[in-house]
Amino acid sequence: MAKQQGEMVTSNADLKSPAILVAVPLYNHSATVRDVVQRCLKQHQHVVVVDDGSSDGGAHNVADLTVIVLSHEVNRGKGQAILTAADYARDHGFSHLITIDADAQHHPEDLPLFFAAIEAEPLAIYVGLRDFDSANVPNSSRFGRQFSNFWLRVETGCKLGDVQSGYRAYPVQVLDHLTFTDQRYSFEVEVLVKASWAGVPLYDVPIQVYYAPGCERISHFDKLRDNMRLAWLNNRLCLRSIAPWPHKRLVKAERSPFSWRQPLRSLANLLAQDISPSKLALAMAIGLLLGTLPLIACHTVATLFAAGFIGVNRYLAVAAGNLCMPPLVPALCIEVGYYLRNGEWLTEISYQTLGTQCLDRIFEWFLGSLLLGPLFALIGWLVVYGLTRWMQQRAWQSSPSEDVL
Repeated sequence: MAKQQGEMVTSNADLKSPAILVAVPLYNHSATVRDVVQRCLKQHQHVVVVDDGSSDGGAHNVADLTVIVLSHEVNRGKGQAILTAADYARDHGFSHLITIDADAQHHPEDLPLFFAAIEAEPLAIYVGLRDFDSANVPNSSRFGRQFSNFWLRVETGCKLGDVQSGYRAYPVQVLDHLTFTDQRYSFEVEVLVKASWAGVPLYDVPIQVYYAPGCERISHFDKLRDNMRLAWLNNRLCLRSIAPWPHKRLVKAERSPFSWRQPLRSLANLLAQDISPSKLALAMAIGLLLGTLPLIACHTVATLFAAGFIGVNRYLAVAAGNLCMPPLVPALCIEVGYYLRNGEWLTEISYQTLGTQCLDRIFEWFLGSLLLGPLFALIGWLVVYGLTRWMQQRAWQSSPSEDVL
């Protein structure tokens, strides 16, 4: 559960002079934690170690260093260790939390990269993009990265290079104002998805990485249980991403649904959000293409998934798909499909042609959509791109006080 403390700052300009705390979640890495903490202290003076119920006495190895040590009596998971550090950060006046693993995989010498990024845009979350050209990178890590990157893009439309990286910078208030259900490794996926839904920008920070040889590597990732947790989490997040009710937003965004009642004003609103004409045109094309296909009772779900994965406006894509609702577009597709199969047009409308032969009509709908779908998508792309480019140029030529419309 998130703990809301005070009001959320929603502008980078209002969040000045970031105060940063470096957190090292620790679970049974006694051999490496001291070196990691010492190197962190060379880069930054405020460091906290969160001992998540370790049984190897790792926290004692840093007791003589100038760090704060917080402890869980039992192992509660990496996610809870991060939230414990966030609670400490908030209570002691820190605005940002940088997490770095205790296994020496991450280089504390890369901390200045995060410091600079936070200064540039304090409201964003920064994720370390590990250099997988390094030695000894396991294939499981390569696959896991691609797998998690894919699902983040499906669920949010956001592209990140390394969703599974634990080297990150969080605004503490984001962790405070969001609610989380997972406390273990899957927390690091959940926090990115929910933050993106809330309007928080996500950015990569290229970092170095060290993987010990296989015989020396210590990992607490349980391939069965943790992968099951990730699969269950992604299923839930996917379903939530297409649900009709809005997500909780922390960063203000003037995002209005697209309406065919006022198409020009809707497009102008979308342009005002710095969405490019090509992105808007692509959203229209995707909606028309999928709306033409015989995806009976699945058009909206398919459109939401496709628009989310590609990263285009979902409102416009769904609105475009609604233009293809029965009876006109399906009838046109069936006619074209019937002609392709029989060399003549379907002219008889009866119980036999639409009832007993309905499977034939659905197949012809599919055949016709293969021709008409790309055609409608191309026309829609050209119309929206041309219209939005014209509106954009007109806005540039107008004085600031003039209405785009």
